[in-house]
Amino acid sequence: MAADGLHVDTRGLPPPDPLVAVLWHITQPERNGPVIAHFDRDPVYLLPELAERGWSYEYGAPDSDEVRLTLRPAP
Repeated sequence: MAADGLHVDTRGLPPPDPLVAVLWHITQPERNGPVIAHFDRDPVYLLPELAERGWSYEYGAPDSDEVRLTLRPAP
């Protein structure tokens, strides 16, 4: 785990593997955030799942080759 949180790189994975990987990480008992998730494209199906599980998200600085979300348990 990096100093800024756990990085989960899902780039290159076929759907639905990125969604499954991120959901697995945030549901681990010891995980209280932050999780920085790296994607090839905008993970639109993940966003409602995060809200349902009580996690908030913030888009990182836009890069040309990835979408980055910082995930945290909602206060």
